[in-house]
Amino acid sequence: MKRRANRRKLVGLVVSDTMDKTVVVRVERLVQDPRYKKYVRRYSKYLAHDEGNACKIGDQVQIIEHRPISKRKRWMVQETLAKTARG
Repeated sequence: MKRRANRRKLVGLVVSDTMDKTVVVRVERLVQDPRYKKYVRRYSKYLAHDEGNACKIGDQVQIIEHRPISKRKRWMVQETLAKTARG
């Protein structure tokens, strides 16, 4: 049996859920400015597959690396860590 390599996991916030079975997840990271040594927030957006359309805007989710599903989708929602209070 083939062993699957360790896949990367990221935690981020859902910023868009308008597409079918797809969410846009914004992942934040801290980067130190080389000159001033101050930490600055940097963001990246990832398209992630959400099979059941369960994620809503504002949810905190964990995404995991996945085989290519479409042109830009290479991530899948593994679990929802925190639901948003929006009703």
